[in-house]
Amino acid sequence: MQAYKLKAKIDDAGNLVITEPVKMPPGDVEVIVLQTVESASSTNPETETQQEKPKRKSKVKSLRELLENAPPVPPDFDPEQARWEGLKEKYDL
Repeated sequence: MQAYKLKAKIDDAGNLVITEPVKMPPGDVEVIVLQTVESASSTNPETETQQEKPKRKSKVKSLRELLENAPPVPPDFDPEQARWEGLKEKYDL
């Protein structure tokens, strides 16, 4: 099985519309839809991230020090993209 990642939209009638050309042979396909969710928690996420450093606790001293000194997650980090990359690597897609 080959995996493709394409950009698409759902129109007003609820139809899936792929917005880019698809270079695949004709035949049946299985479609998995991941909806992009936008968070409206803050107008400036960079300052919020810098102000709030989550406290991660561990009973193992070396692990606790590692977590406390870990750099913050960059604001442009996309967890869905990271998940997709991990799945592609795991299943050799």
